[in-house]
Amino acid sequence: MNFDQSTPSQNRSVSTKSVSQTSSTATTPSSSNSLIEPSEDSTLNNVSNLFYGGERVVPGAETREFSFRELWAFTGPGFLMSIAYLDPGNIESDLQSGIVAKYSLLWVLLGATLLGLAMQRLAVKIGVVTGLDLAEMCHKQYKTVPRIILWLMVEVAIIGSDMQEVIGTAIAIYLLSYKRIPLYIGVLITVLDTMSFLFLDKYKLRRLELFFGFLITTMAVSFGYQYIISDTPQMEVIKGMFIPWSSDYRPGTLLQAVGIIGAVIMPHNLYLHSALVKSREINRNEVREVKKANRYYFIEATIALAVSFFINVFVVSVFAHDLYGKTNQDVIDRCSNSSFSDDILHAFDANNATADINIYKAGLVLGCFYGGVSMYVWAIGILAAGQSSTMTGTYAGQFAMEGFLNLQWARWKRVLFTRTVAIMPAFYVAFFSRLEDLTKMNDILNAVMALQLPFAAIPTVAFSSSVALMKKEFVNGTIEKAISIALSFTVIGINLYFIIANLQQVTLTAVMIFGVVLFGTFYIVFNIYLILHMMVHLGNKTLATNSFVKRYIFDDVNLFSNMATMDNGL
Repeated sequence: MNFDQSTPSQNRSVSTKSVSQTSSTATTPSSSNSLIEPSEDSTLNNVSNLFYGGERVVPGAETREFSFRELWAFTGPGFLMSIAYLDPGNIESDLQSGIVAKYSLLWVLLGATLLGLAMQRLAVKIGVVTGLDLAEMCHKQYKTVPRIILWLMVEVAIIGSDMQEVIGTAIAIYLLSYKRIPLYIGVLITVLDTMSFLFLDKYKLRRLELFFGFLITTMAVSFGYQYIISDTPQMEVIKGMFIPWSSDYRPGTLLQAVGIIGAVIMPHNLYLHSALVKSREINRNEVREVKKANRYYFIEATIALAVSFFINVFVVSVFAHDLYGKTNQDVIDRCSNSSFSDDILHAFDANNATADINIYKAGLVLGCFYGGVSMYVWAIGILAAGQSSTMTGTYAGQFAMEGFLNLQWARWKRVLFTRTVAIMPAFYVAFFSRLEDLTKMNDILNAVMALQLPFAAIPTVAFSSSVALMKKEFVNGTIEKAISIALSFTVIGINLYFIIANLQQVTLTAVMIFGVVLFGTFYIVFNIYLILHMMVHLGNKTLATNSFVKRYIFDDVNLFSNMATMDNGL
């Protein structure tokens, strides 16, 4: 691969160019034969439209191996990505985990977070090395029909996640107003997210990233406060993180463990992160600069996901300590003399079933156990989780639409479209359903997003493992390929088990069975297509020369000519 051999002074001048002066070669590899070089009508050539306010951060030119100043310059995208690990759907999964299995599933949460970090690293490499985010790469590498299907599946995942966030925000507003603001009004209030998003979008990039940092800090303080006042035994928490077996396992534990993985790893988050890292100006003609960016982004993502992990641990531990082994009747009895007794009686059925808790009931229980202040602190944390995740979800929708469809919409149109698509079904459910029905949607939406996971994981592994796209210096190694493929398919298998287990709890009519079989057939066939496409990128030349594959799956004749060039060291 021929990188430009620029002098140090030239490198510094390249790194300090303004966005308006940055050419398309600064965002793509320099080779004219590159498979990822954008066409003239691509959104890639309109750099000012790509990010927040059309701004990029220019990291300094440090000569040391590691610099905190440079790390700070690259800090931002990883924390925005980590917000998806803290959305209201994750919080609800956390508290249910603590109730069902006490601390014994914390190791699953840790493992899921590490797995998420591994997948996010691959997505980051695609954005940093190629200058294209995952959605843009899909636009380049897939045929039109499967590309449109892939985009629709990603949009379904984004809408599902957005509904969780909108509903979570509405519940937080309901609690903070002490039930004065109905849920459907709370959903409508989230329309203001659109305006706040557009308002914040006018600010400088670093200010916007700091605002998201403030929301994460709010969650840490809110849920950390609950952790401290509950006086949770620290050794039990630590053992739960690192010892993968326990006497606390009860019926439903396995399903809850699968639910944790499904809630933590969000498919659209891979598309989001691969786009966010392009907000830093990187001279992709220099291997050293690209390696440096990859290294700092990985460090930042590790720190960000560590913060999100401990926030999740706070939630799991509080409810493990207070409600593990407790029944609905136990909760009613304990709160009989509190100011929340009427609310608790209305929210809980008087029976000996395991305490049925959701985000709303969790606030009531905390208010009963630790006082009204605790309930409001909890609601503030949920509000911060909902507000931050709904904004990053809007970014994910923007990047997916621009990348897959190569569309350039005015920013307010994109934001309004993605907001409306998510808010309309959430408002319908909030208006016509009871609170109990609304919160039960969390499991359904987690199952929906679990179904979409292959549509992000498989392309991520495929593109990051392609020597023609990533070049020899950055392509996944043999061990890394094996691990990423094994982890991807393991998670996919676990999520499918989660979905099947949930379907077994539903009484299916003949029409529903027909629909499930029809969708299942389509789902399997489309995954086979993605897998065959991935195998071509992994270097299976025999498969790539197959006439069926060339006609229906992959017909890019430049792919293996690029591979041959790399193999010959040219």
